[in-house]
Amino acid sequence: MRYLQRAHLTVALAAALAATPAAAATLYVEAGRLIDGVSGEVRTGQCVTIADERIAAVGPCGETPGGATRIDWSGYTVLPGLIDLHTHLADLGQSADLAAPIKASPAETALVGARNARVTLDAGFTSVRDVGCYRGLTDVALRNAIERGDVPGPRMWVAGAYITVPGGGGELNGVVPNDQLPPDMRLGVAATPEEAAAKTTFLLDHGADFIKTIATGAVLAIGTEPGAPELTEDQLRAVVKVAHARGKRVTAHAHGAEGIKNAIRAGVDSIEHASLADEEALQMAKAHGTWLVMDIYNGTYIDEEGTREGWPEEYLRKNRETTDTQRAAFRRAVEIGVKIGYGTDAGVYPHGLNARQFANMVKYGMTPMQAIEAATGRAAEEMGREDVGAIVPGRYADMVAIKADPLADITVLEKIDHVMKGGAIVR
Repeated sequence: MRYLQRAHLTVALAAALAATPAAAATLYVEAGRLIDGVSGEVRTGQCVTIADERIAAVGPCGETPGGATRIDWSGYTVLPGLIDLHTHLADLGQSADLAAPIKASPAETALVGARNARVTLDAGFTSVRDVGCYRGLTDVALRNAIERGDVPGPRMWVAGAYITVPGGGGELNGVVPNDQLPPDMRLGVAATPEEAAAKTTFLLDHGADFIKTIATGAVLAIGTEPGAPELTEDQLRAVVKVAHARGKRVTAHAHGAEGIKNAIRAGVDSIEHASLADEEALQMAKAHGTWLVMDIYNGTYIDEEGTREGWPEEYLRKNRETTDTQRAAFRRAVEIGVKIGYGTDAGVYPHGLNARQFANMVKYGMTPMQAIEAATGRAAEEMGREDVGAIVPGRYADMVAIKADPLADITVLEKIDHVMKGGAIVR
């Protein structure tokens, strides 16, 4: 299909932005303090041996192995590369202009995505789950360009498009009649369970790593309400059946309590936002092992910058109605032991500022170590990945280093000193 080919081809133009640095054959990294992302411990005097992009060994430091290059991070706290489970790299940033996504060509959108990927990696986020874009499959093309080394960026796991009802929270509403939107902006629109299953198959066939469903209305979509269910339980179950049969996970955008419960009953693996989750919804998430990915910094940015920039009043009103309740639900989820992964909705606020959420996670109930593990080992677990998220043998050598102690002041993660991806020093 011509519009899909165009989106894929134009990503290649972004190669001019930069090339991925080459990794040394063998590295020996001396860490001052090591947080491995899974054990909850801080160790000193540890060295990490890296070969062929992966961690080969972790143990007490000694002489540099023959043929290896020693990297002295003895003055730093070393952590796994950070993971953001809720980003929108392959899209334009949020603004007051509702029509911005349709004004941008597939080529421009792809180039903006390449820029977003670069700044995200530079901020220490070496892996992301990209949970949907208006220009369908642009995220697939960006992921592939990063994997080829055409552009620098984090490892990406992508959704391809939103599975959404017509006029729902995953559509670009309020610009032109929705049936006049470009075809690549409606790849996941589904009115019935059968259509939802077919759209799921299409997205997986075209490179999606997981499926993103829209179970309720959205804060940042005209004409929808966050508390209102959209995709039905039957539609959600149809998506889950197809995706799980192919070994793929399903996440659900769901603010409202009833939409959250519909999604959990349908068998989704994770819930995005969970802003209006009630006690029953939280207890259901715990009982079913359903992950929550709650963007509890985002509301502050929308209120401050959205007001300043003149975003639609509907957006600002819905944000005010969900921000405090979401943070209360987050605190309660931490208290009762619901599984929580780190996700920010970066793209609503500028990419590269992903680490701003850490402070809120600590403020609303997590310890600094819990917040770090939510963005490392726990985030990898949520994605079903055993190759990222931890400094243990066998995983990719994705690491960050900071002079300060994040367990004493979690905000120091907002300015990472050094970043490594696959054994290559990014900075």
